[in-house]
Amino acid sequence: MPLQRIVRLAVSLLILLFLLAPLSGLVRYPFLQQLENWTYDTRLNLTLPRGIDTRIVIVDIDEASLARIGRFPWPRYRLADLTRRLFDDYGIRSLSYDILFGEPDLSSGADTLRRLARGPLAGDEAFLSELQRLLPQLDYDRRFARALEGRPVTLGYYFKSRIEEGSSGDTGLLPPPISRVDGPWKERLPINRAVGYSANLPILQRAAASGGFFDNPFVDDDGVFRRVPLVQIHGDGLYDALSLATARLVLGQPDIELLIASENDQSYYALETIALGDARIPVDPQGAVFVPYRGPRGSFPYVSAWKVLEGSADRELLHDKIVLVGTSAPGLLDLRSTPVENVFPGVEVHANLISGILDGRIRHHPAWVTGFEFLQLILVAILLGAALTWLPPLSATLVTVAITLGVLALSVIAWQYNLILPLASTLVLIALLFVFHMTWGFFAESRGKRRLARMFGHYIPPELVDEMNRSGHRFSLEGENRELTVLFSDVRGFTSISEGLEPTQLTALMNALLTPLTRVIHQHRGTIDKYMGDAIMAFWGAPLSDENHARHALQAAFDMMRALKDLQREFRQRGWPEIRIGIGINTGSMNVGNMGSEFRVAYTVLGDAVNLGSRLEGLTKAYGVDIIVSESTREQVPDFVFRELDRVRVKGKQEPVAIFEPLGHKNDLDAAVRDELNRYRQALRAYRRQDWDGAEVDFYNLSREHPHSRLYALYLERIARYRHSPPGEDWDGTFTHGSK
Repeated sequence: MPLQRIVRLAVSLLILLFLLAPLSGLVRYPFLQQLENWTYDTRLNLTLPRGIDTRIVIVDIDEASLARIGRFPWPRYRLADLTRRLFDDYGIRSLSYDILFGEPDLSSGADTLRRLARGPLAGDEAFLSELQRLLPQLDYDRRFARALEGRPVTLGYYFKSRIEEGSSGDTGLLPPPISRVDGPWKERLPINRAVGYSANLPILQRAAASGGFFDNPFVDDDGVFRRVPLVQIHGDGLYDALSLATARLVLGQPDIELLIASENDQSYYALETIALGDARIPVDPQGAVFVPYRGPRGSFPYVSAWKVLEGSADRELLHDKIVLVGTSAPGLLDLRSTPVENVFPGVEVHANLISGILDGRIRHHPAWVTGFEFLQLILVAILLGAALTWLPPLSATLVTVAITLGVLALSVIAWQYNLILPLASTLVLIALLFVFHMTWGFFAESRGKRRLARMFGHYIPPELVDEMNRSGHRFSLEGENRELTVLFSDVRGFTSISEGLEPTQLTALMNALLTPLTRVIHQHRGTIDKYMGDAIMAFWGAPLSDENHARHALQAAFDMMRALKDLQREFRQRGWPEIRIGIGINTGSMNVGNMGSEFRVAYTVLGDAVNLGSRLEGLTKAYGVDIIVSESTREQVPDFVFRELDRVRVKGKQEPVAIFEPLGHKNDLDAAVRDELNRYRQALRAYRRQDWDGAEVDFYNLSREHPHSRLYALYLERIARYRHSPPGEDWDGTFTHGSK
């Protein structure tokens, strides 16, 4: 056999082993999981039942209800009225609350009246008599509990998969478990084990017919709700989800049975099916199911809660229906990302699950699909490796297409029978084998690409080198003046961090930090200028021209912060300290090119605009923000919203500059942030016209609502100082910083 064919087969084997490795459970490829998620989402969206399931109705605490009734949470007597109206006036079948009632309702003022009765009004018989008459009406929790009693109501609560530092521990009362975990499989069952919970007030949970958890510890890495648990273990009890508890209630509380598979040597146990009477719900070994979405938001009828409270809702729509009470108002934070829609009410996730359980429309991903995936990969590798090695290109391409269509057809057929087969690894195997064999012996870099890679490969990602090569322009390292955007990032408190780590640990930490941040900069077309210990300097707009250089730098800054947030979990696991960084961005005219000495040169930028970018990064700690940009950068991205932090003179510059904190794209900001921003602007205007009283009141109110904001505290400190040492009538609001 020719050596080339041996090498090709050997590489094919390595590709196969690379894709078999995740099946062992020892390694994990995030890109493969992302692709698997994409194939699942595609199959789901192409086969959605669509249509509206009128058996389940969502009573929505929406924006209209908040505007009509008032801010949430509402007093419990309103929820008591809502419950009574739904059952007595509309004749619903069952009711489930996707809301936690974990704290007593003190809004009635009863506690204040009791203190008066024990204090100043202790001798006022008329007051005491009237108080005794009113107290039952002012006990809103008891009024709500009386509304729940004797009615098919399910209350929601949530489990905690880990106890956060400073947590108050378990609160409220759990409903009775659906089963006790006391068999030989007790320790080996891979169902999620909760370590804590936040449940409803005992008076409410005892009055309700049942309860179910609504947390989801199985949210995918991309934040999408695809899979949710139907059961979780806490202590020695097995508890059901809100959707399962509701379905059980609707079906008349049938006996529940857990069908558990095991090996003969009792080394393996896995929950396979949950039986509700005659109904069978297939689950994966962790007791979870894929949500059987019917379609995008609106697959179930919605009724505004205020219409129910005022008696104007459609009676036919609600009569004899399964009702879920939840919220779609953005400010109440119950919106989820799902395969069918990026912004999806959490309460409708429960509705889809209930609908799927009642219809037997739950797709299954059993444990044995791992073995199926293993055999499929080997078979495809053998067939495709042989075809691509020995057949001519056209025939090999036709065989590849045939194998791909066969794999897809098998997956589609299984999907129709509610079975989810893995696709990503097999498709990646086909693609890798095909690309490798088709490019063998034919791939060679052009001379121009090699030249560009030698010049710029250390500064920019390969994708930009390719783009430079395709552009046909000639690029040079000679100095020139351009409008660019520069970014500086630096680790806060790096000296104290470095003193607490061994040299090897510090090196590993810096590599773990700088690598993903550099990757983000590359993804947004940035050029790495240099690393300065714990700092990164990068710029946009050279060597490849980029008319959106300011936008790309700003987007990179946001993504760097998101990447840092993801890194913190890894750092905590490795016992490393928490890392915080500050980022400064400035846009302006700069000199760019190869600069240095006869001993060493580097492709870099110089100029006053570069120095200002460095100063802006240094100000992030003073103002307690992550990112600061200059006014010139702000003007380049008008579709983003910025908070003007201050007008300052930085060290080394006499000309005052306005500095801004980017808050995000204008379409992504919720009403609360916009309201806070408007109030802050009002406070800042009062401060600059030396209205110290007005400014102090505004900043004080903002500080109380946002106690962790360094910015509001900073202005309160300045106002106190300016009261004793006024800045003068000609003051333009500029503050001079004396340090870098």
